[in-house]
Amino acid sequence: MKIKSTRFGELEVEAEQLYNFPQGIPGFPDMKTFVFIPLAEESPFAYLQSTTEANLTFLLANPFAVFTDYEFVLEDEVAQELDLSQGNPPQVFLIATVKGKLADMTVNMMAPIVMNGLKHTGRQVILDKPEYSIRHKLFPDGLPKEADKGGT
Repeated sequence: MKIKSTRFGELEVEAEQLYNFPQGIPGFPDMKTFVFIPLAEESPFAYLQSTTEANLTFLLANPFAVFTDYEFVLEDEVAQELDLSQGNPPQVFLIATVKGKLADMTVNMMAPIVMNGLKHTGRQVILDKPEYSIRHKLFPDGLPKEADKGGT
């Protein structure tokens, strides 16, 4: 399958890269199918590209690679909807936003993207955790040294 992306140009996409979001993503309820594009094998970053809207690409960050204390309880209803289990745990990502400098990148800790890597389904979950912010600074102590050298 070929899709168009303003970020990546024309992409040849394999079926195993496609993820269905039956409820869409808040703010984009009609966007149901996305391509999951890891940035690099060991990178905590990935992209989620809409298959129907070339201008819609989300930058994702693995919260557990960055925040040692990030945690939440996934509601049973969501786990059942996504067909998650102990044998098939969720993949969790935060939507990242870069405005200006990379050092000022923020992530939405209040609304993680939860995905089933086996069934290729996903959902953005809104948490009831007032201690989390929708604009949490990803690098509160500045960029890691490898990022300073252009490694991200």
